[in-house]
Amino acid sequence: MSNSFEYCVEIKDRNDSIEYTMKMKNRNSNGMTLKVVAALLFAVCAAETSNAQGRITNVVRTRILVDSVYDTMRDTEADSFIAPYRQKVDSMMSPVVGHIAVNAKGYRPESPLSNLLADILVWASARYGEKPLVGVYNMGGIRASLVKGPVTFGDVLDVAPFENKISFLTLSGDNLMELFREMASVGGEGVSHGVELCISKDKKLLSARLHGKEIKPHKKYRIVTIDYLAQGNDRMTAFKKKTGYVAPPGEENNTRYIISDYFRQAEKEGRAVNCRVEGRIIVK
Repeated sequence: MSNSFEYCVEIKDRNDSIEYTMKMKNRNSNGMTLKVVAALLFAVCAAETSNAQGRITNVVRTRILVDSVYDTMRDTEADSFIAPYRQKVDSMMSPVVGHIAVNAKGYRPESPLSNLLADILVWASARYGEKPLVGVYNMGGIRASLVKGPVTFGDVLDVAPFENKISFLTLSGDNLMELFREMASVGGEGVSHGVELCISKDKKLLSARLHGKEIKPHKKYRIVTIDYLAQGNDRMTAFKKKTGYVAPPGEENNTRYIISDYFRQAEKEGRAVNCRVEGRIIVK
């Protein structure tokens, strides 16, 4: 079951009399998909070619529920065309990489899934000869949830669809505290086990500890994250002050493969992956 939308585009001339009115549905119906882009393109073209020099005055969107009702409207010709591609995609996306013991979602300030993903980055660091004290995964990079039970490669791809790769860097204690303040300002991000942040309801950092210890201003802290964040994106500008940056370039270092490897390893050990909220980020 999913949602689709119906768009109504209205064009008027300079005297405000209706020149064109058009409705288009961005959904599959009888094998035909009408895109929103096509609707707007039609409207613009109509306006530009109208002798009355028309203009778009209003675009209205209405939500349409797309469910099993549309399964009766199969287009056999379209099905036949798609079949070989579907088979190839399914062969890549359907294999089960492991199991998860709980429903895992990503949300602020702390969530089971954001905790898991940050921990997976720390877990994977050993293969690179790294021993980071902190793992960071942004909430904005989590694009889906995991449902209790089997986890396919397609599920992992839904969670981590971007071309983000694992990377390592060093921050001073001062800069690490700046990073934690930036996290607090947005209500929290994914951090690994051992990070203890306390933030206020107005999104100010109240305290920060790492593995039960105070963060020393001039000490160097090794961090694992994704290359997108390491460049200072997603409001984590403290990362721009990094030193000792290491970013393995190969595709195998993409987060989707690292996450899949973690699940495969758990599967080999005969266990389902578990994750939970454990107080890494507390709001007071």
